[in-house]
Amino acid sequence: MSAAGASIDSRTIAPGDVFYALRGERQDGHDFVAAALAAGASRAVIAAAEAGRYPAAMAERLETVADPLAALQARARAHRRAWNKPLIAVTGSAGKTTTKDMIAAVLSARYRVLKTEGNFNNHIGLPLTLLRLGPEHDLAVVEMGMNHAGEIAQLAEIAAPDAGVFTNVGAAHLGNFASIAAIAEAKRELARGVAAGGTLILNADDRRVAAFGEGFGGRVIRYTGAGYPGELQFPGAHNRANAAAALATGARFGVSLAAGLAALAALAPAAGRGQWQHWGGIAVLDDTYNANPEAMARMLEVLAAAPARRRIAVLGEMRELGASAEALHREVGAVAARSGLDALWAVTGDARYIVEGARAAGFAGPARFAADPGAAAEALAAELRPGDAVLFKASRGVHLEAALERLRPQFSSMQAP
Repeated sequence: MSAAGASIDSRTIAPGDVFYALRGERQDGHDFVAAALAAGASRAVIAAAEAGRYPAAMAERLETVADPLAALQARARAHRRAWNKPLIAVTGSAGKTTTKDMIAAVLSARYRVLKTEGNFNNHIGLPLTLLRLGPEHDLAVVEMGMNHAGEIAQLAEIAAPDAGVFTNVGAAHLGNFASIAAIAEAKRELARGVAAGGTLILNADDRRVAAFGEGFGGRVIRYTGAGYPGELQFPGAHNRANAAAALATGARFGVSLAAGLAALAALAPAAGRGQWQHWGGIAVLDDTYNANPEAMARMLEVLAAAPARRRIAVLGEMRELGASAEALHREVGAVAARSGLDALWAVTGDARYIVEGARAAGFAGPARFAADPGAAAEALAAELRPGDAVLFKASRGVHLEAALERLRPQFSSMQAP
């Protein structure tokens, strides 16, 4: 069983890779076929309708298909089945990337594990991950995300998971669904995609997730973050639940509790995912990678527990909430008001309602809105001082990490109080 590497980016071609010319919102891969072949791709998979745009000399290195994306997915599907070893899929509204990393760390105590890198969790990223599977891998841990109903069902059909791990169901992507119940049904597509003899690993603290085991023909394991016994470098009660999911998965595949706990204790958060930084006398909680209402509330709890002279939250807009956006931003503001904050900043777009929600809930401290991360950084530069603990959190599209990058040089040399 072997498969040449696959790529959709002509800039990152490795010798021998197959280049798939995919059409995106901004670019068309067919424009980069020549560059990919020049960079060492063995061949390029192109749409038959585009074949006429290339010189005859290139023809022997072109594979024409009706749809290059469908061809990529079909190849990944076949390759995964030829690999034919256990694959664990992880989904949920929040925490799935951290949980995936924790599961991979625990399983790596006993096995050689391939995991989804970053958040390659969609209809393109998942096939690219599966095509990295090789005989050197004993297990795979993949992440499955979605924006619409039916997407996880498609991913599960491609990946054929032996186990499905579920973190939670919340309001993320509510703009594309009629209700949170509808989001739950979309997440449940993974449960329906796991083989009848497989395993579901469910968060017992989330009633919707806990119900996914009803009618399932295989093994059902439920976990809870309550009473988690180990040490973690990840802050917050929610990460104890993620760690419990990892331990439950490890136990299913024969990893001892001691080995799992040791693996989790050694694992550090990835950049932007709940990582504490210390800029001289200022403690910064960088959780800028993404956000939804539930995750905002959890990180405000972490900030509230941090030892500090002042606690400041810098909260950016939460995207993909649709008609519920204003109400959900106001709710986050109300949560912030109850979190013992000394100051609140909201950044970009609908985040202005976070400020309004906080004030309506009785928040008496400074509460301000900045139109973009640059404006927020400029204002915070004059506000921050030694002894502060500051949370930065926003949806990915806000790029709130840009504010950290502007502030870090100014405060890194500051002396601790």
